[in-house]
Amino acid sequence: MNTAVRDWIRASDSITVLTGAGISTDSGIPDYRGPQGVWTKNPGMEKLVQLDTYMADEDIRRRSWLARRDTVLRTAEPNGGHRALVDLERSGRLVGLITQNVDGLHLKAGSSPEKVIELHGTMTMVRCTDCDARTTLAENLARVEAGEGDPRCTVCGGIQKTATIMFGENLDRRVLERAAIASQVCDLFLAIGTSLQVEPAASLCRVAREAGAKLVVVNAEKTPYDRSADAVLREPIGEVLPELVAGLEPAAG
Repeated sequence: MNTAVRDWIRASDSITVLTGAGISTDSGIPDYRGPQGVWTKNPGMEKLVQLDTYMADEDIRRRSWLARRDTVLRTAEPNGGHRALVDLERSGRLVGLITQNVDGLHLKAGSSPEKVIELHGTMTMVRCTDCDARTTLAENLARVEAGEGDPRCTVCGGIQKTATIMFGENLDRRVLERAAIASQVCDLFLAIGTSLQVEPAASLCRVAREAGAKLVVVNAEKTPYDRSADAVLREPIGEVLPELVAGLEPAAG
């Protein structure tokens, strides 16, 4: 099966990739819904990313800021899976790199900002929910360390949150449109390390299939799209992706 996928990659000139939490587990970042996932082991943690609860409860916000301070996402480094996608981009085949992750590791690995589509935003920045002023996570965590449990916006005093999409919050329409276009114009769609249970990200697989693209799912656990996929790979992502793109020559034309 891996040989067939390698051949498809080499024959393609337009590949779109969708990544989820599974690509970052080799960087020490646990996934959310797997057997050892953050929410599987501690369902209460999910409250920290529910918008209505976050906005209404100062204690939840204080807990959230401490979780942001202590998260491994701040110090995690890209792994072989992230770097393999950089190699794929350099071959000239990559149309778009859509990610559900907020860890910023694709950009840290060297993927081009023009190619990376962060569906769920990024935790490296903070925005005010009232005036939309933007600041960095680092400067707000410095305020937390100085004793501010729930740092407010310095412009208007509004409640702040990371520039991520919480449950109950709409995705950015422009970002979603970019993702949909990238899914429609590719001839090969790779869904990597995602449970394909969260919409609208999961439906991008269907968009690609309906446009005529081959679908490859690379994930340790079963997904709702396995049956409609042309190939399903269960190998560790940090190992199989480098193998799939090893020695990849520039796309023809």
